[in-house]
Amino acid sequence: MKKIKKIKIKINGKFSTINENLSLLIFLKQLEIPLKKVAIELNQEIIDKKKLNNINLKKNDNIEIVHFIGGG
Repeated sequence: MKKIKKIKIKINGKFSTINENLSLLIFLKQLEIPLKKVAIELNQEIIDKKKLNNINLKKNDNIEIVHFIGGG
């Protein structure tokens, strides 16, 4: 049985350990992030939500999740 390798990433300033080769979309779903209400930044680049499933997280990736807040 192949052992799943773990990697460290940073999410909103806090370190987290995840399985290697996890897609960004699956990771966000595991965190129960409401994708319609957030902007996702990966390594200081805004990510098109249509591409989330095509991006595999790598060691030392830095994710920022920004929630939209309505108001007037």
